[in-house]
Amino acid sequence: MPKRFLFDGPILSSVVGGNSAIDLPRLNIKDKREADDFIKGYGYDLSHEGDLEKLWYFHRRALVLMQEKLGFTDSEIPEIIRDRKSLEDLRNLLLWASSKRSEDREVQSWSCAVLRVMHVFVHAENDLFSSFAEEIQKQILAPIQACIFHDGTSGTTFLKPCDDQNVKDDPIALLGFELKPFKTSSSTVIKLLAKADALAMNIFDKIGVRFVTSSMFDTFRVLRFLMQENLVSFPHVIPDQSSNNLYPVDLFLRACEEMSEKSENMSQAEINQFFTDFMEKNKDTVAFVRKDNPFSAVDYRFLKFICRRLIRIPELGDRKAVSFFYPYEVQILDQESHHRIKSGPSEHQAYKERQKLGARRRLFPEMTPESSSEGTAK
Repeated sequence: MPKRFLFDGPILSSVVGGNSAIDLPRLNIKDKREADDFIKGYGYDLSHEGDLEKLWYFHRRALVLMQEKLGFTDSEIPEIIRDRKSLEDLRNLLLWASSKRSEDREVQSWSCAVLRVMHVFVHAENDLFSSFAEEIQKQILAPIQACIFHDGTSGTTFLKPCDDQNVKDDPIALLGFELKPFKTSSSTVIKLLAKADALAMNIFDKIGVRFVTSSMFDTFRVLRFLMQENLVSFPHVIPDQSSNNLYPVDLFLRACEEMSEKSENMSQAEINQFFTDFMEKNKDTVAFVRKDNPFSAVDYRFLKFICRRLIRIPELGDRKAVSFFYPYEVQILDQESHHRIKSGPSEHQAYKERQKLGARRRLFPEMTPESSSEGTAK
């Protein structure tokens, strides 16, 4: 075929065909000169000691994650890929990942796997959070934490305005308020590997908060409070990241309108029962909003959304002041939903195991479900 009509199909597909570079079956690098050029285009220069050591660092991180988190063993990973002295030159990974020789099948497969993990680590550890973690957490979390009050006498936690002059509603009693544990690089990498449509720049839940209320109705009160107090700026919410399989918004508003005429003397239990009955009466018209997550349990019921806050980093020495938006997650659950999560201690672990299995399969697409459960790359 004339050279003018020769195109690299898999690479072309990864650029304008909607496929991820992680899912390329092999690279197409012929020699070390091409490997140098590829790495420079990627953002690193092997002639610079700092860049070289950084890439070796990502090589170590990739192997540690594959062994300690994904369950691959020393005996499975070829020593020539696993051991720095045996590997000698990182460019060899690119060359082996490009090989079409049948005798290189195993080393080609493992080279691709290690490069996939290295690639995801590069993106996971070169985002804004890695440079401004303290400032981001402070500016997002501090305003919300300022509205959390604990009554030492009753032992009750309340959500209420930190400014007593700005009271628009009764304090909301909470059964719990949690700061989501900071998502580590390893958990981010596993998540990115497990979900083919996930991008490092779209990992929105590195930080977040969770509210636990006594009733479904109070979950919506918490939501209203966050907006009224401008702790959440609704124009900055990312619409396609929202989930609500607790109570549909349109049905909730209809129930509120219908109940407003008779709720003056209703107890909290009666209000909750009204919402339950209203849902049952209209169950044929119910439409929930749930962002697809193949690894989540279907009975995990909650309100969840991703908002962004404008982070301002002040000038410091030679560094100019900068500002950028950074995302954070808000979850709101009622007591029943929270209890369902806590009463099944294995569910979160099962979720993580499903993610790890998805990541293993992504690293070795040729693995069958049977071989992946045995821990062997076929």
